[in-house]
Amino acid sequence: MDFKTPIENIKYIGEKQSKKLKKLKIHTLGDLLFYFPSHYEDFSQITEMKDLKINEDAVIKGKIMELNEERSFKKRISILTILLQDDSSNIEAIFFNQGFLKNSFQKGDELIVAGKLKFKEKSLYFSPTIFEKTNKNELTHLGKIMPVYRETKGLSSKYIRFVLKPLVDSFKGKLPETLPDKIIKEHDLMSFNEAFEQIHFPKTMEMAEKAKKRFIFEHLFFISLSSLKKKYEIKNEKAQKIEIKEDVIKRLKDSLPYKLTSAQEKVAKQILEDLNIPHPMNRLLQGDVGSGKTVVAGLIALNCIKNKTQAVLMAPTEILAKQHFKTLFDILKKFNVNVGLLTGKEDKYYSYKLKTDTIEISRTKLLEKCANGEIDILIGTQALIVKKTSDKKPKVLFKNLGLVVIDEQHRFGVKQRKELCIENNDKIPHLLSMTATPIPRSLALTIWGDLDLSIIDKMPKGRKQVKTSIVLPIESEKTYKFIEKELKKGNQCFVICPRIEEDENSKLDLKNVKDEFENLKKIFPKFKIDMLHGKMKPKEKDEIMKNFKKKKFDVLVSTSVIEVGIDIPDATVILIEGADRFGLAQLHQFRGRVGRSEKQSYCFLRTESPTKNTIQRLKAMEKHASGFELSEIDLKLRGPGDFFGVKQWGFSDYVMSALKDIKLVEEAREAAKKVFLKLENYPLTQKRLESFEDKVHIE
Repeated sequence: MDFKTPIENIKYIGEKQSKKLKKLKIHTLGDLLFYFPSHYEDFSQITEMKDLKINEDAVIKGKIMELNEERSFKKRISILTILLQDDSSNIEAIFFNQGFLKNSFQKGDELIVAGKLKFKEKSLYFSPTIFEKTNKNELTHLGKIMPVYRETKGLSSKYIRFVLKPLVDSFKGKLPETLPDKIIKEHDLMSFNEAFEQIHFPKTMEMAEKAKKRFIFEHLFFISLSSLKKKYEIKNEKAQKIEIKEDVIKRLKDSLPYKLTSAQEKVAKQILEDLNIPHPMNRLLQGDVGSGKTVVAGLIALNCIKNKTQAVLMAPTEILAKQHFKTLFDILKKFNVNVGLLTGKEDKYYSYKLKTDTIEISRTKLLEKCANGEIDILIGTQALIVKKTSDKKPKVLFKNLGLVVIDEQHRFGVKQRKELCIENNDKIPHLLSMTATPIPRSLALTIWGDLDLSIIDKMPKGRKQVKTSIVLPIESEKTYKFIEKELKKGNQCFVICPRIEEDENSKLDLKNVKDEFENLKKIFPKFKIDMLHGKMKPKEKDEIMKNFKKKKFDVLVSTSVIEVGIDIPDATVILIEGADRFGLAQLHQFRGRVGRSEKQSYCFLRTESPTKNTIQRLKAMEKHASGFELSEIDLKLRGPGDFFGVKQWGFSDYVMSALKDIKLVEEAREAAKKVFLKLENYPLTQKRLESFEDKVHIE
């Protein structure tokens, strides 16, 4: 057997069990061997029967003196009573509705039993949760530290241990070491073989922790090694060297109605210097909502265009693509630039040669202009990278593409960039990825470690900080009166709900869009209200947002679909229902929907869960306006799973938890840097890196 052996070919795994194991993403022997315990229970300490305490977990060891089975008349269940005796005392262990065990026991058998001492109807008895006979060569479950695995219905930890024990024994001492010796010594790590054995069946809790540390470090090490490898590969590809046109940049800055912040100036300089090198840029631009990332992208795009190359900007939604089109059109229209818009539903074109601002244009005509180099910058959605389909829709191609800008999407591979080019196929366009969701440092070093990082950490002058308050149910009336005052001033309001409609199967009583829409119509009868949610068609959602921006209604009740990129300058209030159901990073994104003008804006966080933890987490929103500070707090409180894409990487719970530990992440990254420079000297590490990349689907 090797690691690729299908689980159905493994001893003791039948068809029924293999289906259940596959629910846990265990398909092969390798998957099973590296399916690590979620936690451990210490069953190594045997308690003498005389020292048992009521309702405390304990493990006892004794000889069967008597056994008796009877049936309960009322409940019609079997009651199997076993009298166990050790050197200190004796106790009855009672198994309810497990009469089938009677044939497994005989007088004189010695058992180890885990459970609790219970007191009922004036008598004491021991209630077992698990037991094991001691007449085996080695115990699998008790008398030791017991691993507990994440289970699924009909598949217990006991069964997983039973299957794993002989497999782990068969591989004992035979697995190759994947880390260089010097890294193991420097960081005081267990060897691979010892860690593999101790993580499944540890001798002590201390050994279990050391084994976990070894595998966590290894995983972080290979994440870092993979990102360094990608960075190196990209730096060795060819790209067009784009010179810095100082005069053009100065003219654009002078044409703006405001001055760029020092943070915008700093990141623009970093990016321009990257472009002035004949290797592809691979940079992530982080900046809070409203910090001015699009203006920086416009400046960079213009510099590329004046170097006779084209640029493309891809946004996650049609609404955001149109918003970028308008912003960039306003910035670039004085610079003799042709701008195109391509979405799933709408195609537009602006040329400095036209007398009108923009014209509607056919998809075919737009793509022709793009392919022959007439369009300098094309803005759109995923439609930009859709390959030719059966309905003969043509593919988007550029004559001389120099820059790809991706908004709120962090993976855009070299292959995808090459596919957009016609003439310069040997050269790869530069990539600038942008996000308004600040990434904690540990995630930036690992998952996005192949990208160079630029941060806009200052907001433009004149923006007032959004005033944020926690609202309890008792304060509802007061909150609605405040919102009404804002609406009377001609301002607008967002109301965010965790659900689209009521869920009868849920135990949680969460506000939903459809009911809240009806409720608010009664609360604000003099104002117009509309709703928005993910089940609506894109065209319908676009229409609602257009109407909201045009102030055709006053209050928008929505789900989290408004999280990214919608700019409504007159929206001054956002009320987030069930705020405790969202992560801080997401709440900060919601809050960024208001405060888009000079007007004072407000964010209300309503919760019906006034627990200490909930209030403590939401108070961070009241205290911190910086998304970067909130992202670090969110990582500590909720873990990395709430950050975009992290859940999809297939990391174990151990590694997800370790991503909070910046010190360990930095140690693993430094170790990876040392090894990467001499990777050819470590063939086993190189081989493990290949299988690691294949397993976690790193692009």
